[in-house]
Amino acid sequence: MDAEMGAPNFWDNNERAQKHIAKLNALKRAVLPVVAFQKRADDLGVMVELIEAASPTERESYELELATTAAAMIVELDALEIASFLTGPFDRNNAIFSLQAGAGGTESNDWADMMFRMYSRWAERRGFTTELQDVQPGDTAGISKATILIKGENAYGYAKAERGVHRLVRISPFDSNKRRHTSFCAVDVIAEITEDVKIEIPEDELKVDVYRSSGKGGQGVNTTDSAVRMTHLPTGIVVVCQNERSQLKNKAAAMSVLKARLYEKRQDETRAEMDKFYGEKGEIGWGAQIRSYVLQPYQMVKDLRTGISTSDTQGVLDGDLDRFINAWLRAGCPRHRNKDIQMEE
Repeated sequence: MDAEMGAPNFWDNNERAQKHIAKLNALKRAVLPVVAFQKRADDLGVMVELIEAASPTERESYELELATTAAAMIVELDALEIASFLTGPFDRNNAIFSLQAGAGGTESNDWADMMFRMYSRWAERRGFTTELQDVQPGDTAGISKATILIKGENAYGYAKAERGVHRLVRISPFDSNKRRHTSFCAVDVIAEITEDVKIEIPEDELKVDVYRSSGKGGQGVNTTDSAVRMTHLPTGIVVVCQNERSQLKNKAAAMSVLKARLYEKRQDETRAEMDKFYGEKGEIGWGAQIRSYVLQPYQMVKDLRTGISTSDTQGVLDGDLDRFINAWLRAGCPRHRNKDIQMEE
């Protein structure tokens, strides 16, 4: 592919050239770190030979250097292994991330707002960028729904691990009697569809409503007078976008999300994958959760799919989610699928 870039006619088609470069860069980001790691592993082999040939006085300092270098490489190897699991057709794509508060009114709306903050922090930790496409504030506090576009290399590959129902147990800050409440919030993650995937939507299957943004805007994002609500009539899928001031830009963004949702729906119909995340009825409630966040009477976050747990609840709510995501990716890998993963903190 590098050689093709040197061809005299490479830039005759600018769009094709840009796609070529983007694909080449993605391949380099996948391959070059492994090549560099292998080279460092070979250097360790040379260091071992030096230790064996060294005098007793020199050996101690060499062994210390070897141990320090190897410890750092173990962390790097772990990251390389996780990245190697992201082999799905859309794992490298951006992720369209949706939050929906479950039953429970103000409690669940506040929990959805907490999760919005948690995932924003997680994306920031990973070097991803976020773009809020729609938010619907709760009646009293928090948010009832939100849609975020997470942009970055392998954003969907990592974010898809969070798809499911999340349960919170805590002393309610809205209850004057200080009773313990349980709240639920559903997370849905789909890949942003690229131009390579053709999804045709006839105009007679679409209903497009344009309206003025209103409400307080849970995250202060209602800054446009050209919000677009797009409904796909055959399936009933509704997409809202109101983050841009331009009606045309909002319409284009809504169409992109709608195509992604339609593609995901078709995939779900052929493989029934939704059962794996929501159960047969897809209820946002008891029995469907993938992870529990308990703040009272003790502090514990536990992923019910992998058994991974931690008492660092504040760290998790601040976006430290990689332990759960990595364990889920390992559990889905053929080399690890039949292993009982127990990595309790």
